[in-house]
Amino acid sequence: MKTISIEMPDAVLSALKETPEECSREIRMAAAAKLFELGKLSSGRAAELAGVPRVSFLQALARYGVSLFDETEEELRQDLRHA
Repeated sequence: MKTISIEMPDAVLSALKETPEECSREIRMAAAAKLFELGKLSSGRAAELAGVPRVSFLQALARYGVSLFDETEEELRQDLRHA
């Protein structure tokens, strides 16, 4: 396992009102969600990056505005109209 360090200004950490550990977990989850959304990581690998079980990761995606489906909202609406 490799470690990647990020310098976090005290003012940012203070503004987030989180401990360094909480901020680290949030950054890992946000990065995992974005990499999953971009198709760079599978849901399993993204969950591993986030440090949570796959089911928990998939449930958390909505919090980050990430859909489990590749279709856009408009494409889903069109599908419903034609169903």
